[in-house]
Amino acid sequence: MPVFQFEAMDSTGQEIKDVIDAPSEEEAQATIRQMGYFVTKISVKKGRKAAEGAKKSKRGRTFAIGGVKAKIVTTFTRQLSILQDAGLPILRSLRVLEAQSKPGRFKNSLMDVCEEIEGGATLSEAMAKSPKAFDRLYINMIKAGEAGGALEVILRRLAEFKERSEHLKRKIKGALVYPVVVISVAVGILTFIMIKIVPAFIKIFDDMDVELPPMTVMLVNISYAAVNYWYLIPGIPVGVWLFIKFVRRFKAGRMGWDLFTLKIPIFGQLVEKNIMARTTRTLGTLVSSGVPILEALNITKETSGNAIFEQIFGKISESIREGETIAVPMKENAKPKFHPVTAFFFFMFIPVVGVLVYMLKLNHRIIDDLVVNMVDVGEETGELDTMLYKVADTYDEEVAVLTESLMSLMEPLMIIVLGGAVGFIVIALFVPLVSLIQNLT
Repeated sequence: MPVFQFEAMDSTGQEIKDVIDAPSEEEAQATIRQMGYFVTKISVKKGRKAAEGAKKSKRGRTFAIGGVKAKIVTTFTRQLSILQDAGLPILRSLRVLEAQSKPGRFKNSLMDVCEEIEGGATLSEAMAKSPKAFDRLYINMIKAGEAGGALEVILRRLAEFKERSEHLKRKIKGALVYPVVVISVAVGILTFIMIKIVPAFIKIFDDMDVELPPMTVMLVNISYAAVNYWYLIPGIPVGVWLFIKFVRRFKAGRMGWDLFTLKIPIFGQLVEKNIMARTTRTLGTLVSSGVPILEALNITKETSGNAIFEQIFGKISESIREGETIAVPMKENAKPKFHPVTAFFFFMFIPVVGVLVYMLKLNHRIIDDLVVNMVDVGEETGELDTMLYKVADTYDEEVAVLTESLMSLMEPLMIIVLGGAVGFIVIALFVPLVSLIQNLT
């Protein structure tokens, strides 16, 4: 039976320090209250048995590499919320979920959390020591729930927040699967035609000494490049990806690339709305959970995933420290200034007219007046969290509609592009072939 070390006060206000044997912490507290004492602090006394238990739990851990998937944390949060609503003690709830978890990083983290709580730490303190599984947003919301005595409510909000984020992420990933697969297969087929089929026709034309039309000459040059420089087909995309990663290691490079992803035609609008939905929901969830506004803004800034939005939330935090509201600095910083790295990426990906496209989109605001007005109304009425939720819901719907529209547009575009490529190859090969047959007859 575990030994609990406790501090309490008697009816006269005198401090009492003692130990007590009990099957669980709840029963220990009940026994101490029956003795006429008011418990101020209680924890498991660490001794030989505790050390042996720690050793056993360490033996139960498995070797794991990498982080924890967001889907696993989302499921865990919902299950923990249900167990807390049912009235189970937090340690028992964690033990139940830890027992049913698959071996890996998350199971190891739950073991660590349980050990910390048995040692007298709070849930937020225990989770803070497992940053691979629980981020700052998660820990701060748990801390706010503990301070307000509403951990069940906070866990429910946190579960809903994570489920919405996962749903949106799955929807976007699912929409991208079709075009990625089609484009990959098409590139593979066209590469095979260029490397294997076209050279066979070229050999026939050379043997028969046929004069080739300009279209066929172009196809021959493309085929020659594909045969002799085939390694550039995978090499160019990989090289571009590595170059972008290198540029983003620098502050100016990251700012320029992230601004480019927001300003690029069509897809930039999808990225912008997705970030707005995520950041407003994050901020609304933190504010409604009782997290201080400056801490909530810092967490939202870190979880935005875009340097431009990080800069905006940083400016908002500075303004709030000086006594301003959120809406004023949000409106002032909603229009990013010209960035040379962004102009370079526009020129790189959209040759000739890229910089012109960037200049046309320079005055585009990345935070709409609708968001600023709703935040302003929320601050005036004291319903900031409600307004942020409404903004997030609006943008979630817009992201869903825009994604479906893009997918509907992508299908005919891919058919046209692939049909055009195949048609070009067929015509380029058969025009000299028809001429050869006519000469033979």
